[in-house]
Amino acid sequence: MTKAERQSLAAVPLVVLLAAALAAAGSQGGATVGGVPVFAVAVAVAFIIQWLVFVPSYLARTERFFDLTGSITYIAVTLGVLLLAPGWDARRVLLAVLVLVWAVRLGTFLFGRVSRSGADDRFDEIKGSFPRFLAVWTIQGLWVSVTAAAAWIAISASQQAAIDVFAVVGFLLWAAGFAVEVIADRQKSQFRADPANRGRFISTGLWSRSRHPNYFGEILLWIGIAVIALPVLQGWQWVGMVSPVFVAVLITRVSGVPLLEAKADAKWGGQPDYEEYKRTTPVLVPRLR
Repeated sequence: MTKAERQSLAAVPLVVLLAAALAAAGSQGGATVGGVPVFAVAVAVAFIIQWLVFVPSYLARTERFFDLTGSITYIAVTLGVLLLAPGWDARRVLLAVLVLVWAVRLGTFLFGRVSRSGADDRFDEIKGSFPRFLAVWTIQGLWVSVTAAAAWIAISASQQAAIDVFAVVGFLLWAAGFAVEVIADRQKSQFRADPANRGRFISTGLWSRSRHPNYFGEILLWIGIAVIALPVLQGWQWVGMVSPVFVAVLITRVSGVPLLEAKADAKWGGQPDYEEYKRTTPVLVPRLR
């Protein structure tokens, strides 16, 4: 067993422990089913779904269903939490609908992309290793749970609050972020589909204002969901506010921007037009002018 495999194997129980701590904190003051907190059930199911799909994926040495499984987890667990919530009010339904719309759109987009390309090069070195591939699927369970924490905790919270300024502002933030993400992804897909752009980097549309406008939209929409959830959180449920922070850190420091920036530098680094694009275009927050 290689060092990377040993580290991956050690990471699995650590990730599960972190998820258990999140589930315990977020369950305080929330609805229960059969004496078990709904939020804790949600986190557990999120992991179980990943592990169930991991088995055939590892046997087939394929990552094709990885992103799709993440989206299906958001959809299935969000619907489950809503069904088990102590009554339906406008805030609970709004949160559920926003998460579902985002998950359906992103899941469809990512699955279509990997289906067209036939593979995801992020998994080239790990899908043949049981420990490393298992760790990636387990980490996805944590990613889903933490990202959706604010929404799931608020939906299952015992406290209710009528639609207020937080709900309106949060929805506007979500709508703006969702629109930016969808438009940016569509612009990049259309750019890549044009044979004339083969081997070139995109610097038009929203991509002329930010080097990663889709990621900016992603962060913004989860901030919106957290703002909607805020008025019904109490005590340890405030752990749900880690959601947008987690998304932002993951994108800007771990698996989003750093990886894509490194790939772009390796491919176009040194080219005058690319270096000028980097110099004049913000990494994340779009410039207005």
